Amino acid sequence: MRDDEIQAALGGLDGWSGGPDGITRTAELAGFPMAIEVVDQVAVIAEELDHHPDIDIRYNKVSFTCATHSEGGVTDKDIDLARRIDAVISEA
Repeated sequence: MRDDEIQAALGGLDGWSGGPDGITRTAELAGFPMAIEVVDQVAVIAEELDHHPDIDIRYNKVSFTCATHSEGGVTDKDIDLARRIDAVISEA
């Protein structure tokens, strides 16, 4: 995706930033157990899509980075996964 397309897509996402190399969101959750629950739910979605984000957990903060490594950057798959991650986080 071109940078302008990515920036337009980011406008419809909650708390995501980035560019052609990848998009990232960090969420602060109620505690470590909730952070792990969110990661577990995202893992199920990622397996269903066969598209996996990079995940970093720091106690109650979880960072997700989406990029399609085989394509060299952000694709529609990453935007779709980011939307699904947003839904999981909003329910947490």
